[in-house]
Amino acid sequence: MMRRLDLRGRSLSLRDLRESLPRAEFDVDAALHDVAPIGEAVRVGGAAALRDLCERFDGVRPGRLRVPADVLALALNRLDPDVRAALEVAIARARVVHADQVRADTTTRVTAGGTVTERWIPVDRVGLYVPAGRAVYPSSVVMNVVPAQAAGVSSLAVASPPQKDNPADLAGYPHPTILAACALLGVEEVYAVGGAQAIAAFAYGFVDDDDVCEPVSLVTGPGNIYVAAAKRLLKGRIGIDAEAGPTEIAVLADATADPEHVAADLISQAEHDPLAASVLVTDSPALADAVALAVSRRAAATKHSERVQEALAGSQSAIVLVDDLDQGIAVVDAYAAEHLEIQTADADAVADRVRNAGAIFVGAHSPVSLGDYAAGSNHVLPTGGCALHSGGLSVQSFLRGIHVVRYDREALAEVAGHIVTLADAEDLPAHGEAILARVGQPAGVSAPAGGTPA
Repeated sequence: MMRRLDLRGRSLSLRDLRESLPRAEFDVDAALHDVAPIGEAVRVGGAAALRDLCERFDGVRPGRLRVPADVLALALNRLDPDVRAALEVAIARARVVHADQVRADTTTRVTAGGTVTERWIPVDRVGLYVPAGRAVYPSSVVMNVVPAQAAGVSSLAVASPPQKDNPADLAGYPHPTILAACALLGVEEVYAVGGAQAIAAFAYGFVDDDDVCEPVSLVTGPGNIYVAAAKRLLKGRIGIDAEAGPTEIAVLADATADPEHVAADLISQAEHDPLAASVLVTDSPALADAVALAVSRRAAATKHSERVQEALAGSQSAIVLVDDLDQGIAVVDAYAAEHLEIQTADADAVADRVRNAGAIFVGAHSPVSLGDYAAGSNHVLPTGGCALHSGGLSVQSFLRGIHVVRYDREALAEVAGHIVTLADAEDLPAHGEAILARVGQPAGVSAPAGGTPA
């Protein structure tokens, strides 16, 4: 089912290695053609356009776009007690981890009378997107809301697609489990809008009778290719966390790994989407054979077998054979997986050598599924190789560092000559004159045209 890529005995440059490794085809630029008119329709038509788009794409026309408080309470009241308990554990663990990410202001004394303080200010208003296509993701509510709340965001809104199969008293609203998760987290502003139109609604805002959705400053959360395209289209008007692509897992394993564990984890990621990527990197041909057999058996028996088998057979998935763990580490660093599992002898030491991954899962008992739900880590992670330069969603995603500069006259005078020199070197003399207007003429600095300022 899974193709094999044999890199043994080959010395590949980083460029060649990146081009050799499997990756899902995900053409966001092509989707922009479809998304641009959706964004314009929302900008011009507001709530009416959003209802039309919901009916067109989700098969249901919401009566009210904002979910009323009593509907959120009803969804929470009906939530299965076991699901509620599991969500409460996930929330509690995520809060513990994300609380430790909050950054303290720092003040650096650069010189006598001169300081620079870095203040960490939360974004004023955030739109959090929660997808609901082939699966329902209350866990994504947790992963988006918890860090935003920990950062101190004062205004946050959630959008998720309306569901045509909801019970009659929840008709036209997002999935009940999504609503219940919002209620558990204390989120009061929830909208029944999905896809690219939800991103546009957050970017432009809209008025729906007495309900006003103000524009947001930042949008976070995963979604399909049209959500990613809408983020690209509207980036600049709004900040974004990332253009999330199809999910992916890489497993770096040696002969000590349990092939059943590896196979189960590859399948768990393939379950998301036919474009999901599952990649095994190993220096053990025996393990590769055993995993291939286990994958074939397990994929045929799992609930979403058709979807899983399509993903595993796709060009984005493969079993990659390498000479040794050194080459294996080079491969996974070049691949920069969203999720990377290390299932080797001395897994901690191997994990410490990895530089590029959205999240690293170390050892036989730290599968990706743990991080998806209840490790305390965040599962909104960079895809498509973006872990080379970006990290996952965190408290930091919702904070802005602002430098506050305080110099007295003496501290400014001390460095004035250097500032004037650099300003002149850049042919920006007015920059230097702004300094001289305050401190007079420092030694070694020529007077500007027109004389020395008082």
